[in-house]
Amino acid sequence: MKFVIAPDKFKGSLTGFEFCDAVEEGLRMIFQNAEILKIPLADGGDGTIDVVRHYLKADTVKVRVNDPLFRAVKVGYLLSHDKKMAFIEMSEASGYKLLRKEDLNCMETTSLGTGELILDALERGVSEIILGIGGSATNDGGMGIAAALGYEFLDKDAKALQPIGKNLKSVTAIRKNLVHKKLSQVKVKVACDVTNPFYGTNGAAYVYGPQKGASEKEVQLLDDGLKNLADCIQNEFNVDVQDIPGAGAAGGVGGGASVFLNATLISGIDLIKELAEFDKAIDGADWIVTGEGKLDAQTLSGKTIAGVLTAAKKQHIPVAALCGAVELTPVQQEKIGLQYVCSILRQVSSLEDALNNSYDNLVSASYNFAKLLKKA
Repeated sequence: MKFVIAPDKFKGSLTGFEFCDAVEEGLRMIFQNAEILKIPLADGGDGTIDVVRHYLKADTVKVRVNDPLFRAVKVGYLLSHDKKMAFIEMSEASGYKLLRKEDLNCMETTSLGTGELILDALERGVSEIILGIGGSATNDGGMGIAAALGYEFLDKDAKALQPIGKNLKSVTAIRKNLVHKKLSQVKVKVACDVTNPFYGTNGAAYVYGPQKGASEKEVQLLDDGLKNLADCIQNEFNVDVQDIPGAGAAGGVGGGASVFLNATLISGIDLIKELAEFDKAIDGADWIVTGEGKLDAQTLSGKTIAGVLTAAKKQHIPVAALCGAVELTPVQQEKIGLQYVCSILRQVSSLEDALNNSYDNLVSASYNFAKLLKKA
């Protein structure tokens, strides 16, 4: 038997690497001599940097930058051994993980620190930058990133604005004569797993603003601000950012990066699968075992399991999903194409207990899955 273990993390509980170890432990109780490949994955959200480091065998570069509230913080990004590729995770410099819950306020936060990481990579001479934009604490339309690279966002008096959410509505012009010269020489890819537009009821502010500390009134102000920035972008770059799928990701960084960095938005899971040479690795597999913290109807929206299923279907490999919680009906499961699904919980428990016991529960679930296969 050949098993490929290819999960996302269980957020707040298990890393993808720990998931792989637990499933292998359970499978080996039944299939001692099985070929088992462990291929942890990610979809571009926070934590992706650890998975990328694994496949690139990259070095970590530490840089002192501004956090979302303009406080100095020393954070890292990845630099490949040949110094040609950088992987930067937005959450490292501009993520909500850097803030206390009471400090979350995307009217006041900035993506400047992420731009400063990009600036450092440019000055080291990289030719390609991959930017993961999950876990951001910002809704500045990418102004902070752009400001770090020399763009200026001007108000009606031609004064440069601080690149924060509440100033989106005050932008009247974008000055680009001081933009870093090396930016045009670098290929930028943005790992993005959502398709939200820049503004509107499905846009950055309305969908993600409340979880970043915005009140109902502030959400409206931020949305109006993003619409204003989009108009300025149209005037300056002749680009309708609202037409870019995923422009609303990370508080508008999806759209801002597309314009200010000339970036290409790509599926995060597709990027990681490419780095892992996933399609080649699963050749000849009897089963792929995947999983994530919560399996629901949104799983096919750019998530890790969706990427696994896409590859598995091409090679007619069955897929089992072992998850913390399962909110799929049998009809949905069939539609998605999963051959085996289970929640790993062994008893009714609190969320804290479930998180603390995830490893042991996963070993047990893997053992029972393998036992079922042995009998088949």
